[in-house]
Amino acid sequence: MKIKVLASGSKGNCSLIETKSTRFLIDIGITYQRLKKELEKMNLTTEDIDALLLTHAHNDHTNGLKVLLKHTNFKIYANKDIIKELTVDIDNNRVELYNPLIHLNNDTEINVFKTSHDAKGSVGFLIIEDNNSLVYITDTGYLNRKYFPLLENKNIYYIESNHDEKMLMDGPYPYYLKQRIISDEGHLSNDTTAKYLKKLVGDATKYIILAHLSEHNNKEEIAYNTSREALKNRSDIKIIVAKQNEALEEIEVLYDEINMRR
Repeated sequence: MKIKVLASGSKGNCSLIETKSTRFLIDIGITYQRLKKELEKMNLTTEDIDALLLTHAHNDHTNGLKVLLKHTNFKIYANKDIIKELTVDIDNNRVELYNPLIHLNNDTEINVFKTSHDAKGSVGFLIIEDNNSLVYITDTGYLNRKYFPLLENKNIYYIESNHDEKMLMDGPYPYYLKQRIISDEGHLSNDTTAKYLKKLVGDATKYIILAHLSEHNNKEEIAYNTSREALKNRSDIKIIVAKQNEALEEIEVLYDEINMRR
């Protein structure tokens, strides 16, 4: 299983996931032209993409959807609430509605779970291919404890680490916006993300990708150091900070590697 984060932040979000039998995008908050350029660097085109999964309908996750629909014909996965919130019309024959468990091709299983954001129908994903696993959580005010058993001890965690609470409260944002961000329907802070990771990571965990950092209320080193300190006993886990304007190197986990660590 591979993940390539193409963009992450308040100006646009998009990731490419690849398993043995499928390639799919999560969110399309970047332009179609930027997507094409990033794919070209990997010797891919949009014809190599099998599906798009949407986490929610906010613009920084859907800005590129209108043009993408014109140039592609793969399926768009969402739920009814997300579809209603979109400012773009999608033909019904292109939409696949989420079930709690969906399958892409033969080997890729995706558990869809609710997140808590001020966007109707927002979701996260647990992606499983054979014994490889990826948790994908972005734009949520908190993570419901009932999902902890589902999400524990996975190989890769892509998780929002949006803001430093002190920077946010001391910063220039108006009061109502600060309250929105720290609410249960806002965004995860560095401290909250670190606490969740401490509970979730296990022996199988190899990578953590800290995502959706605020441009004004966070810094890469603060986000990294907060999670690194929480996981100081797990120096073997690589922590990577996703960027807004620069794609990350592709991250891959292999079944044999996971078995060797157990």
